[in-house]
Amino acid sequence: MSEASGPLAGLRVVELGTLIAGPFCGQLFGDMGAEVIKVEAPGIGDPMRSWGRGLEVWWPIIGRNKKSITLNLREVRGQNLLRDLVDTADVLIENFRPGTLEKWGLTYEDLSSRNPGLVMVRVSGFGQSGPYAPRAGYGSIGEAMGGIRYLAGDPANPPSRVGISIGDSLAATFACVGALAALNERARSGRGQIVDSAIYEAVLAVMESTVPEYSVGGLIRERSGAILPKTAPSNVYPTADGDSIVMGANQDSVFQRLADAMGASELATDPRYADHVGRGENQDELDDLISAWTATLGADELLDHLELHGVPAGRIYRAPEMLNDPQFQARDSIVDVDHPAFENLKMQNVFPRMSRTQGTVRWPGPELGAHNDEVYGDVLGLTVDEIKTLSESSII
Repeated sequence: MSEASGPLAGLRVVELGTLIAGPFCGQLFGDMGAEVIKVEAPGIGDPMRSWGRGLEVWWPIIGRNKKSITLNLREVRGQNLLRDLVDTADVLIENFRPGTLEKWGLTYEDLSSRNPGLVMVRVSGFGQSGPYAPRAGYGSIGEAMGGIRYLAGDPANPPSRVGISIGDSLAATFACVGALAALNERARSGRGQIVDSAIYEAVLAVMESTVPEYSVGGLIRERSGAILPKTAPSNVYPTADGDSIVMGANQDSVFQRLADAMGASELATDPRYADHVGRGENQDELDDLISAWTATLGADELLDHLELHGVPAGRIYRAPEMLNDPQFQARDSIVDVDHPAFENLKMQNVFPRMSRTQGTVRWPGPELGAHNDEVYGDVLGLTVDEIKTLSESSII
């Protein structure tokens, strides 16, 4: 097990979360070098351990760089052990339904009275307050309420999902940002605080101008498929060899370069297309013109030609294309990770890049309770016999 070297090395994070919304926050901390101690139910563990499309390969990613211990939080002895562990921590992450920790007597008031600098991160569907707070709130519901579900997909079909658990991941990312902000403030005040990250609000935060478009102008943005209405050209375009590319040339200067690349420089001065507003008003017509041109060239030739003229464009990637792309390879965007059960395990690297203290994938998600002896022995000072007794009584 390699030593942490990222910018958060020296921080201790205790993670109580399950599934994605809490654990992805813990993954971000671990990626940046924090010691993340993941607390899991004995004999059960995080459901993510068994997730994956036919292969249980999700856990190695979301559990990476974490230490796994088991602890029964429904028992008083387990709750007391957690208090002792949290006494040593900088950050506590949880994503239970609001009120669960309080039911176990593990309130922030209780924990912070023992550890005043504790930052408690709480991720939930609707937040810790308001009439919806007690409700069960999965990512899909937060995505729907936050607005992204309504806009995702083709306008001819019902609202779609993005294809990944974007609501959970956004809430976890905002939770991590909030925790880092709270730690920065703690450096001045010496006091921790609660970071309350709601999934629906995390989605709402990235919804651009959809709210003021309605409040000021009465406009409700609708599903638009591959385009952004009134932003042109920015679409998926066909090629002669049956492939397709994504191209964005909606800025005036870039559209001029695209027009030159097409051998139709006059388009850039045509009143219908000369500025952002005109191109937006004539979006369909302009996309038809561009598609007719791109369809005369193979994808490779087309992309080379657009690059020569400084027009942003690229293929639509799946995992095979990512693994074979020289840009991904040059930056080690995807890394090989040793795993006892999976050969050729590859996963996304740690982002963003740091010039001096880059985070790394030090190990994949560990076995359930793999670090019980280390944490209960070295951190909490329990003896071997005490640890054995706790295990036999199903406390750990």
